Amino acid sequence: MLFNLLMENCYFPKNRKTAVVVPLLKPNSDDTQPQNYRPISLLSSLSKAYEFVLLNRLNQHCIARNIIIPEQHGFVTQCSTVTQLLRVTELIHHGFQNNQATGILFVDIAKVFDKIWHDGLLSKMMRLGFSDQLIKIIHSYLRSREFSVRVENSLSTPRPILSGVPQGFFLGPKLFNLYINDIPKAAEVHSAMYADDTAIFT
Repeated sequence: MLFNLLMENCYFPKNRKTAVVVPLLKPNSDDTQPQNYRPISLLSSLSKAYEFVLLNRLNQHCIARNIIIPEQHGFVTQCSTVTQLLRVTELIHHGFQNNQATGILFVDIAKVFDKIWHDGLLSKMMRLGFSDQLIKIIHSYLRSREFSVRVENSLSTPRPILSGVPQGFFLGPKLFNLYINDIPKAAEVHSAMYADDTAIFT
């Protein structure tokens, strides 16, 4: 009942958009370097439940219109690192059979989840045919967000979030996939994507 009312009003509660960010050290990384920490957002249970409802709506539209490109296997139903590896192996094997060498370029964009342009994401959702209602809800979800950083027992002053999507919850990965879904393609060039990890090969 509550979520239906929120959706009817195209609203995401402001008091549920302030995240507590906990920096988690990446495996085998130098703990003295800030860039080696992954920011994980902690939000309320109610916020997570509402995000899950919205994620189902996004997924229904993506599946019905076959929106997510086949090169993307991250955060996609029935896809995984294994399915992507099988796909890449098959493409390389096909090249061997045709006496073709395969060159691969690995792309890693630093802090890419934090760099997503909100207006650009909403514009892409319009072009992908999402309903006005859902786009307005996502707009409400993204705007006026704040975060505080927790390190042990210390909590920083809240700061505004002007770009990016939250990491560690339901909507962030799906919104990221929609944002990069229009990655350019070229003849005889293949790409393999798992979330923000990309390999380009030919």
